[in-house]
Amino acid sequence: MMPHDPPARATAPGAAPRRFEWLLRDVRACVACPAMAHCHAIGPANGPLDARILVVAEAPGRLGGAVTGVPLTRDVAAQRFAAFLALAGIERGEVFVTNAVLCNPLDARGRNRPPTRGDCARCRPFLVRTLDLVRAPYVVTCGRVALDALRAISTHEADLPREAATAVPWRGRALVPMYHPGRQSTLHRPQGAQEQDWRRLGELLAQG
Repeated sequence: MMPHDPPARATAPGAAPRRFEWLLRDVRACVACPAMAHCHAIGPANGPLDARILVVAEAPGRLGGAVTGVPLTRDVAAQRFAAFLALAGIERGEVFVTNAVLCNPLDARGRNRPPTRGDCARCRPFLVRTLDLVRAPYVVTCGRVALDALRAISTHEADLPREAATAVPWRGRALVPMYHPGRQSTLHRPQGAQEQDWRRLGELLAQG
């Protein structure tokens, strides 16, 4: 069993930074998934704890977050993510970005692979704690893996093709499914449609 925040202290005023440090300590100690590059991509650079938007992506890429320790940085998916944020009128500094899986899943040839359900289940306690710490009213998922990771925490009926860029109630927040910014996602949703999704997200945030 993974360690959790001491409940008596977690509700104390101003406890969030301390709880975040406990979370980072526990994440860095985790080597539960043997087929991972243990980069533990979570830290202060992920974003502010009082962010209005919490983005949950899939996993650190071997050329991106696995190198920098920060999700959606450095690689092609990161560049596309930055461009999408700009379309939505969102500054990266006002967003907390994390992943369903905090380490880099690799196949037998050392390439990125999608996280398995087992990978997501082992990392789920960390995602739950992040959601409890970052109480952003908007939770934006990037890709099906992230959407399913939230469904495993608390059920929702959001379907990515049907509800892309649409706010769905979830645990007292607005859950907004989006496609992953990786280039491969254009096989499932064209670039122009994804750009329009991010513009719609910006309009949604402006209304709320």
